Amino acid sequence: MPSSRTETQVRPGSEADLDALTALYNHYVRETAITFDTVPLAPLERRPWLLSHPEDGPHRLLVATDAGSAEILGYATSGPHRPKAAYATSVETSVYLAPHAAGRGVGTLLYEALFAALAEEDVHRAFAGIAQPNEASTRLHARFGFRHLGTFGEVGRKFGRYWDVAWYQKDLTAG
Repeated sequence: MPSSRTETQVRPGSEADLDALTALYNHYVRETAITFDTVPLAPLERRPWLLSHPEDGPHRLLVATDAGSAEILGYATSGPHRPKAAYATSVETSVYLAPHAAGRGVGTLLYEALFAALAEEDVHRAFAGIAQPNEASTRLHARFGFRHLGTFGEVGRKFGRYWDVAWYQKDLTAG
């Protein structure tokens, strides 16, 4: 297990990562309210999601791997904010980390690479919805310049209770 960010590599996700990415995501489905999916997904069910993130363009999937073992430590995505054409210059971003990778700077590395890539794209705003409470994600997004827009109260029900989602925005262009 790497001890520092320098032993972590970030690269575009690929179809070869599908099983590992699905297993990582399913941890959050089963164990947390961080995602509002309630039933674990099979890799084939996640395949369309993976394929919707090409290596270039505003909708990306980046994975962080342990340089020594190629184990996936986490991933970051940018995807459509809403499906209508006028929203094309807005993206929604997210980060998911393997539980043992949390607190080691992997999320920071992923977001640094994601926002560097998005700087070359025609993207004006990034949005993030964070199920509450989630202090680590809130801190990460604040570190990258996201500002709180508002909170949808009790918008999702999982594990027999209702959860709030705080929405954040990052300005990507000055115009």
